[in-house]
Amino acid sequence: MTIQEELQATIRELAQPGKGVLAADESHPTIAKRFKAIGVESTEAMRQEYRSIIFSAPGLNEHISGVILFEETLEQQSLDGIPMPELLARQGIVPGIKVDKGKGPLANAPGEEITFGLDGLEARLAAAKELGARFAKWRCVFHITDFLPSELAIRANAETLARYAAICQSLGIVPIVEPEVLIDGDHSIERAAEVGEQVIRGVFDALTLHRVSLETMILKPSMITPGNESPKASPEQVAQMTIRTYRRCVPAAVAGVFFLSGGQTPEEATLNLSAMNQHADLPWTMTFSYGRALQEPAQHAWKGDLSNREAAHEAMARRARLNRSAAMGGYSPEMENEG
Repeated sequence: MTIQEELQATIRELAQPGKGVLAADESHPTIAKRFKAIGVESTEAMRQEYRSIIFSAPGLNEHISGVILFEETLEQQSLDGIPMPELLARQGIVPGIKVDKGKGPLANAPGEEITFGLDGLEARLAAAKELGARFAKWRCVFHITDFLPSELAIRANAETLARYAAICQSLGIVPIVEPEVLIDGDHSIERAAEVGEQVIRGVFDALTLHRVSLETMILKPSMITPGNESPKASPEQVAQMTIRTYRRCVPAAVAGVFFLSGGQTPEEATLNLSAMNQHADLPWTMTFSYGRALQEPAQHAWKGDLSNREAAHEAMARRARLNRSAAMGGYSPEMENEG
């Protein structure tokens, strides 16, 4: 199989109608924070147990097409002794890997950040592919104020996203490009739309410069919402503003737009996604790539106790099922109370 055939095969499996990608790539500090909320210590054994449980939820493959793994998880085995990527692949779920090395201050840009990890990326991707990863993810973040993000931050982060995506595709690995416009702040939904358009335009300018194939990549952007210190917008407002913004700047050739949840509750993220998919004639598949908004119910059902495995399975599969409905435009809040 040629590299292009590999990319096309992976995209076909990831961008299936109604299915989304589970982001289970939390760094050690992030998952420690999530575990602390349920009274569980974040040890390697507990992380292995938890992720093994959610990956093996019966029927998960009906709603989830891919899972983004943390580098630790890629090399772990399930509770049944099966390598985690193989556990997913056996269910028809595509294994992927987060490859960025986190973020830090961007020089000469006060209050802004840049994502690290380009050094040695090709070798790390090749090793991950050997272990079963078929797609990758790289996240950059953009802060909103009256003056941020700066053009410097947009260009610098867009360049790293494009370089990462080009390296992925050269190895036959589908890149998920994640430019997250942070929800933090008191900005309006109009300001979020303005920044979202600037960021996405910058990202696609860089992707084009680096000759990244749009047909074999996935965009993982933020929904257009007001800041978390502002009054909430209705799902229909979020849907209209998000679709209007991305119609302006996301090429129709892109295989899929897989939204991050970005601080929304599980219910909010599901409701907003469903509202978007009730609009006709969208040029791309619009679905989900959620982390906390998919996993939070399963974490609370598990509580660090293996005897709660079945309850965690049900919670994981149920949240995924509700988001499948949202990805088809058929979710309603009443479904939260159904069995």
